[in-house]
Amino acid sequence: MDLIDAFLDALWLERGASEHTLAAYRRDLSAWQGYLAEQGDTLTTSSSEQLVNWFEQRRAQGYQLRSNARLLSSLRSFYRWARLNAYVDSDPLATIKLPRVTPGLPGTLDETEVVRLLEAPDTSTPLGVRDRAMLELLYACGLRVSELVGLTLDALNLNQGVVRVRGKGDKDRLIPLGEEASAWLERYFRTARNELMSDPMRPALFPGRANRAMTRQTFWHRIKAHALTAGISKPLSPHTLRHAFATHLLNHGANLRVVQLLLGHSDLSTTQIYTHVAQARLENLHAHHHPRG
Repeated sequence: MDLIDAFLDALWLERGASEHTLAAYRRDLSAWQGYLAEQGDTLTTSSSEQLVNWFEQRRAQGYQLRSNARLLSSLRSFYRWARLNAYVDSDPLATIKLPRVTPGLPGTLDETEVVRLLEAPDTSTPLGVRDRAMLELLYACGLRVSELVGLTLDALNLNQGVVRVRGKGDKDRLIPLGEEASAWLERYFRTARNELMSDPMRPALFPGRANRAMTRQTFWHRIKAHALTAGISKPLSPHTLRHAFATHLLNHGANLRVVQLLLGHSDLSTTQIYTHVAQARLENLHAHHHPRG
């Protein structure tokens, strides 16, 4: 078995890493492996000097500090595993420090913009009702897009008003739906889903093509199209509504620990970035509305 494949298998078995995470590790390690091959070396015969030279080359090519920091983190995980399993005698990263990267504040939408985005789909059509239900659910629960499109029928309990979400590391969490998301989901089941699926008993909650679950790429294109309809010109990311969910909860007084649980973050420090977003929002409001702001 290829060494990268063996590492990724271990990562999946031991940590329950997602397909997205595994694909990122594979890209990083394959890039490093390709560079070493040009030098006549392999993953098990690399040196610290080669790594430093490669990063210098990448910087000269215009790669940003954040990209190199993520890449170095991937390599560090790989070589830690390789040494533990006796594939290498020494770790070429042992003397190399990770670049310090200041976390960037996530882009988000204000509450008015979110409403415009949610109201953008044409709900006179089955596709529009499906998209509206998906957007409402995404914002109401702070889901990752991959979590949203991966939902199955048995994950939803409209009677109790909750959805069971399987997040990173295959960890489940229960999230309340809220009245608006529940209402649009009920309408979706009542008027749209059967029209969009020839076999309504298939498990995918939201169908894409050929009765299969929608891909996150397809839904991301739908979000961008609806943002255009809503007149939103801000740069968007697949996490935009997730960021808005967390920021708006904190703006309205939610406890940080509660937001952490709802987002499915294993570490509170990951959630704390939203306190900076909320603080920036409060400072802008103060400066704009206070007579001495």
